[in-house]
Parts: sequence; C-alpha cells; structure tokens
Amino acid sequence: MLALTSDRWSLVVIHALAQGPVRFSHLMSDVTGVSHRMLTQTLRRLQRDGLVARTSYPESPPRVEDELTGLGASFSQPLDAMVRWTVTHQDAIEASRDRFDS
Repeated sequence: MLALTSDRWSLVVIHALAQGPVRFSHLMSDVTGVSHRMLTQTLRRLQRDGLVARTSYPESPPRVEDELTGLGASFSQPLDAMVRWTVTHQDAIEASRDRFDS
C-alpha cells in the first residue's frame, strides 16, 4: 500500500471517485493530465487491490462505471485528511521551497 501512495495517479483517481460512480470519460476529464493508457492501468491496479469496482451495464451502447468499494471508500478518508492538510499548508510549503531554492 505504500507504493500506492507514491504512485502519481492512484491517489488522484481515488479522490475523484470519492464523489460516486463515474464513467471513464468523465474520470478522464476530472483527472487532469492523465493519459488514457495510464488511467486504464491505474484503474486496473486499484481494482486488483480491491479499492475500485467496475460495473458494466447491458445497454446499447454499453455503459461502464467505476466506483470505490467499501475498502476504497475507507482509504479515501485518510486521503481527504492529507488533501486538507496540503491545502491548509500550501503557502507555507511554497514559501519554504522559495527560501531554499534562492
């Protein structure tokens, strides 16, 4: 799970899925900068770990949605705390980086 937290896209995808089930194209627009291939790989990894479930609906055209499982939702809670901490301290972090880099 430590590798998951250091992955560039997993945490962003989990955060985006915390709002509820979404279609792949909607998730692509929510996760700025991710490629189609990388989003697919990230979702598969999260499915393998039991954090994301994929549901296919027998419609024409077919509809597929991804959503957090109970395990994924429980992981999103500490993730939300990390996001809030980052937003709260973003100015201090940037100021420290500026002092260090100059």
